[in-house]
Amino acid sequence: MRRSFAVLAGVLLVGACALPASASAADGDGDGDQGFTLKDPRITESSGLAASRLHPGVYWTHNDSGDGPYVYAVDSRTGRTVARITLRGIGSPRDVEAVSIGPDNEIYLGDIGDNLGGKWPYVWIYRLPEPKELKDQTVTAAQYVVKYANGPRDAESLIVHPKTGRVYIIDKKEDGGHLYEGPATLSGSGANIFKPIAPVDLWATDAAFSPDGRQLAVRGYFGGISYDWNGGRIKRAGQLDVPLQDQGEGVSYSADGTKLLYSSEGADSEVVAKDVPGLPPASKSPSARGSSGSGGSLGVLGGGSLKAGAVIVAAGALALFGVRRLRRRG
Repeated sequence: MRRSFAVLAGVLLVGACALPASASAADGDGDGDQGFTLKDPRITESSGLAASRLHPGVYWTHNDSGDGPYVYAVDSRTGRTVARITLRGIGSPRDVEAVSIGPDNEIYLGDIGDNLGGKWPYVWIYRLPEPKELKDQTVTAAQYVVKYANGPRDAESLIVHPKTGRVYIIDKKEDGGHLYEGPATLSGSGANIFKPIAPVDLWATDAAFSPDGRQLAVRGYFGGISYDWNGGRIKRAGQLDVPLQDQGEGVSYSADGTKLLYSSEGADSEVVAKDVPGLPPASKSPSARGSSGSGGSLGVLGGGSLKAGAVIVAAGALALFGVRRLRRRG
C-alpha cells in the first residue's frame, strides 16, 4: 500500500546517521538468503515476499495496485527477475498486498488491500500452481471471493499454512488487528467467510509461516512479533529483529527456516536477512556472520543498541505526531 512517508523522513535520516552504513546485499555473492536487492525496474512497490520451495534461492514478489495480474520470480543470488508470470482467468486486480506458498507448491496472492480503509464489500484471493520452469509465461489461476464475518477491512497479510493449506488473513489496524481464519477449503462459488480467531498486537503489513508451520512471523513498519502457532491459538514468543526500511511491507522465511527476509517498497529496494530468533546455533545457516543482512534494526518497540534506541524514540515521536495524518492510497 503506497504511502507518503515524508512524515517519517526524519526517522530515516536519524537512522542513516546513527547506524552503521549498509553494504549492497546482492552482487552475485552466491548466498541470496543473506539478503539481496530487487534489480528489476518493473518492481517498484514490492508488497509481499515468499520463498519458493520448488526453486531453491528464488523468491516470489509482486507490486501492489496499478501493476496488473503479475507475480515475479527473483533469483536471490543476483537480485534479478528470472520469470514474470501473468495470471489468466481472473478479473482486474485491485490492490494485491500479499503472497504465500501453500502445500503442493501453489502460489496464493491476496488482493486484500482496501484503499478506502475498509469499504470494499469483498476482496479476492488468487491461487495458481508454481511453474516448474522459470520463464515468462501465462498461467491459469483460480479466483476466490472473500468476506469478513465482522465487516469490510483493510489488510496486507495473507498466509497459507504449509501443512494444512488453510488460508489466514491479518487485518491492518493502527492499534492492532486480528488473525482471521478462512474455511478449511476455499470455495470457488459464493463468498468465503473469514472469522477473527485471535488478536495480533501490531499494525501488520505482512506475515509468514515457518516452513514447519509451527511459528508465525508478523511484521509492521516499526517492528515485528514472533508467535507460536498452536493450531491458531497463537501465543506471543518474542520480538523480531525487523530492519529499518523506508516502507517495509514484506516478510518471508527462507526455505530452510533459518532466516527471515524483509522487503520494502521502492525502486531498487533491499531485501534484508536476519537470523530467526530462538534457533540453536547448529540450526543457523553456516554462512551467517553475526547480524545477517544490512541496515539497522528495530524490535517491536525497542531493543538493540543505544543508537538504535535513539532511532526508535524518534520514530515513535514522529509516528504519534504524523501517522494518523498519512493519506491512505493504494
